[in-house]
This record gives sequence, structure tokens and C-alpha cells, in this order.
Amino acid sequence: MSYLGYSESRLNELGAYWTAREIEQQPASWLRTNEYLLNNSARIEDFLRPLLARSDCRIILTGAGTSAFAGTCLAPLLSGILGRHIEAIPTTDLVSGPAQHFFRDIPTLLVSFARSGNSPESAAAVRLADSILDECYQLVLSCNADGELYRLCGDRANCLALLMPEETNDRAFAMTSSFSSMLLAAISVFTGIAAFNEKVIRFSPLVEDFIKTENGRIKEIADTNCSRVIYLGSNGLTGLAQEASLKLLELTDGQVLTIHESPLGVRHGPKSILNEDSLVVIFMSADSYTRKYDLDILDELVLDRQVKQIVALTTSVDPDHHRPEFFPVNAAEGLTDLELFFPYVVFAQMYGFHHSLKVGNTPDEPSASGTVHRVVKGVHIHACAA
Repeated sequence: MSYLGYSESRLNELGAYWTAREIEQQPASWLRTNEYLLNNSARIEDFLRPLLARSDCRIILTGAGTSAFAGTCLAPLLSGILGRHIEAIPTTDLVSGPAQHFFRDIPTLLVSFARSGNSPESAAAVRLADSILDECYQLVLSCNADGELYRLCGDRANCLALLMPEETNDRAFAMTSSFSSMLLAAISVFTGIAAFNEKVIRFSPLVEDFIKTENGRIKEIADTNCSRVIYLGSNGLTGLAQEASLKLLELTDGQVLTIHESPLGVRHGPKSILNEDSLVVIFMSADSYTRKYDLDILDELVLDRQVKQIVALTTSVDPDHHRPEFFPVNAAEGLTDLELFFPYVVFAQMYGFHHSLKVGNTPDEPSASGTVHRVVKGVHIHACAA
């Protein structure tokens, strides 16, 4: 077997086997996640639909690090689809300032994303919500049946715990298949499992083909070895830009300076980071109105002639298809931003993987100092009187 263009033996030599495998396995894992949701659709509907029918029920999407960015991706897009305000608040904020985020008399559904479920803040946020709120409901999406969070919420009446396929509990440091599978599960349960099932069946093989056909091209982009990388995306794609930026930072162990912003926000100061050794990656929106702003910043960056390279991820059908900066996802026309999350995040993961190897790092265990861990250590949860 080979993954991302490397044999298993070579990947083991490079300290990169699990990262490469877990990136490439994602389309198959999405189909397994989808099957699990279909098989459990009755109990998911029984738990979730009565809560969504209540206009007084607040919805908070939470997690730490990459798991928090799942909520940042989804909150604006799900708010638009469901016609209600949905908030993304990291567990790191909920735990450090619960009185600022939990309001006792407001019924609340707390949606927790967690790969291992063993990060100290994960269970602490759940316990704080239960202790502070008069009416609290918990939806947990996790990849680890043995994790504290899954065990804590598995058999409680006010909780529903959903378990992603076993292989998504990534063994590598970086969250890849765990992130995308939990993202997929959340979209499915909130927008309709049966309806989203058809979309998963469509885009999973599309992304599988994308990995195979574009791996070489993505490696070539990484081989330019830009020392600064800026990810841009609008609305929910801003959250994806944040995750892409973190992935590169993690996998290169901070050897690459990387930030994220929105196409409109980047002009308000962050554009100062750009120089002749910069790569800008734009996650182009499928929304025709939002896309105008994406195209504006693309035009501006091209005219500035300040950066080494610009990559604009887009669908294959576009009136401006002649633009050399476009990196089309073939057969992706008709996908919304919710579905474009999946090929776009795979691009970012693959780029981060290849750039990590380019700078001589080991993707499976990227922290040379050993001070950054797969499951966060060193957090002390203090007693809260709230």
C-alpha cells in the first residue's frame, strides 16, 4: 500500500505513516459515518427534532482547538439553513468563563466535538453546563468509545452521544479524519440525515478522486517552500481557513508563519504579513454573492504582485475559469459551501503534510520539543461557584 505518493516503508522512515493514511482514508470513513447515522436516525430524530422545534432553545457548538473550529465552520451556515442563531464557543472559553456564556434560565443544547474526549476541557464544559443551566441538553460527537466525554454522556436522559468510525480516532498528532467525520455528522443531523445522505454519496468519491489526481500538484505547491501561508475564506469558510492554518502550524512545528482571515477582513491589517515569500490560499465560496468578494481579493492580490503564489480553490465550472490561480475541484459544480468543506479541508491537510516533509519534520509526531501533545496535558480544572 501507498498513501499520498509514498510507500508504507518510506512513510514509516519519515514518521509520516499515520498522517498520510488518515488523510487518504477520509472518503471511505465519511461513507461509514453516513451509514452509522442512517442506522441510528430514529434515535437521533427523537432526541434532536423536539429541541429544534423550540424557538427558546439556545444552541452552542463547542470543542477545543480543531474540534472548536468544527463549530466555527458550521455556526454561520447552519444558522442560515435553520433560520435561528447558532453560536460557536470553544470549551476553552466556556470553562474559563462559564458565567459569561451559560445563562441559567435559557434552555440550551450544548453540541460537543471531541476526537478523544479526554481533553480536560471537554468533560468540564459538559459538567458546568449541567450544573449551571436549569434545562440542559447535550449532543456529543466523538471518535473514541473509551473517552471520558463519550462515557460521561453515553447513558444520560438529557444526552445523545454519537460515535464516529473507529479509524477516525486518529493515531497521528493532527486531527484529520476525526475533524471531517465529526463535521459531516453534525451537518447531517442538523440538516436531515436522509437528505444529506445523497450528498455524501456524491462528494465522497469526488474527493477520493481529488486525492489521487491532485496529490502531485499539491506537493509541487508545498515544494515551493513558502515561509508564510495565509488562508482566506468567507463566513463558514473562515472557520475552515482557521483549521487549515492550524494544521500547517502543527505539522511544520511552527517553522511556517501562518494566519487565517476572511477576504474582507484581510485588508484591515492582516494583509501586512504578505511578502514575496508568501502563499495565499483562498477557499472560494459557492454562494454567488459571497463569491464576488472572494474574486475581488483575488484580483487585488494579483494586481499587487506582492506574493509568490496564489491558489484559489474553486468548483470546476466558473465564468472566470481562465484564471491561472484557480485550483478547480473537478465535478464539484452544484455543491454548496457545506459540501465544499470536504475537498477544501483535504487540500489543506495534504498541503500541510507535504510542507511538513519539505521542512524536514515528522508529521505523526511534529512537536520536536515534546511540549505539544496529541491530547492536551497540563490543564487544571478549577472549582466553579457559578
